[in-house]
Amino acid sequence: MENPSHADLLITDAELVATVDDARREIPGGWVAVTDGVVSAVGGPGDQRPEAARTIDARGCLVTPGLVNTHHHLYQNLTRAFAPALTGGLFDWLVTLYPLWARLDEEAAYVSAYVGLTELALAGCTTSTDHLYVHPRGAGDLITAEVTAARDLGMRFHPTRGSMSLSVKDGGLPPDSVVQDDDEILADSQRLVEAHHDRSPTAMTRIALAPCSPFSVSTSLMTRTAELAAALDVRLHTHLAETQDEDEFCLATFGRRPVDYLADVGWMSDRVWLAHVVWPSPEEITRLGAARVGAAHCPSSNMILGSGLAPVAELRAAGAPVGLGVDGSSSADSASLWLEARTAMLQGKLRHGAAAMSARDALEIATRGGAACLGRAGEIGELSVGACGDLVVWPLEGVRFAGALSDPVEAWLRCGPVAARHTVVGGRLVVEDGAPVHAGLDEQLAVHRRVSTAMQAAL
Repeated sequence: MENPSHADLLITDAELVATVDDARREIPGGWVAVTDGVVSAVGGPGDQRPEAARTIDARGCLVTPGLVNTHHHLYQNLTRAFAPALTGGLFDWLVTLYPLWARLDEEAAYVSAYVGLTELALAGCTTSTDHLYVHPRGAGDLITAEVTAARDLGMRFHPTRGSMSLSVKDGGLPPDSVVQDDDEILADSQRLVEAHHDRSPTAMTRIALAPCSPFSVSTSLMTRTAELAAALDVRLHTHLAETQDEDEFCLATFGRRPVDYLADVGWMSDRVWLAHVVWPSPEEITRLGAARVGAAHCPSSNMILGSGLAPVAELRAAGAPVGLGVDGSSSADSASLWLEARTAMLQGKLRHGAAAMSARDALEIATRGGAACLGRAGEIGELSVGACGDLVVWPLEGVRFAGALSDPVEAWLRCGPVAARHTVVGGRLVVEDGAPVHAGLDEQLAVHRRVSTAMQAAL
């Protein structure tokens, strides 16, 4: 075992280190060392520890890789639990909220990303995607505003350049003020990749391209975006097969089911990960798995909107990478990957029986599965030498865990709720002793309230 004599950060004496590495090692009394932003050593009580500039005592705690959020709409926390949109299905919900989101600007994008990424970090997320597909005319550079917030906080961030090109007048759902034409979208997509995309194994920022959904963009934009992503060597993301309404829309509009349409526009590849994937047929699951198309499972959002229970076990068995997503705050309203992992475990048991989905399965989906969706297998989502130094120290003590003596991983999801004691990204704490490290939160919450109030004001 590689064991350099000095580390920047040493996490020691954990109740258990669940590495989620290739061998799925679990180390009672384990420790993890991080040097220059990457994991430099992992060991147990009998292994020589390096000296470290900073040591954190993890007694009574579970240590896991940082959780990976594969689908979110950060800007939507500005309309969280918005009363007029609480009882409709997906299409009703969108039509109610699009006019509010048309008020987005750079300030709104920054503050919603700052607050949303802080919320994610408090629940053990170290890498998050975002799908910002509302780009009102004159709103400014919303994606760069988000990237700035992530850099200020020290979070690993994979924003996607979302887009919509079909408004109500074209047969779509959004108002005309938030859609753009294909050429404008593609030019801005290339600009953002050139400005922000880092291809290094320890990258803090990567960009993907993300037309919103089959019912909000043109067929030509789907095809041209896939071609641009191949030329730029970046990943592709969209919503697909979220609701039965979408099946009906695609059949009526394209004469094809959503997965057939995906293949038609050149998206059936391992460059792609999809949000939701609730309603694929058994044959479509096989096709998605064979193509290694990833799926972002969003259990809370799927239940709140009444969308359905995604076939997670079937997708995984077919070979599709499956990660977790908290989805937009105004559908799921809580951005906790711990909660999504627990809900995914419960849904798995509900679909296929008590033995079908364990806490370890849910942890794997939340870490390795998410890494695979983002094209970062081996870089994030595991604690192995050379992987990014992203980890979480979870307390397993006190009233909630009294009596949970035999299995720390199962206790982590079955008991609780539990928030992170420490969240570490690239060897640096972003949450320490349960509180965000960055000093600007109170100020940003005040800005958020002002911006949110203005966005929700009567039209």
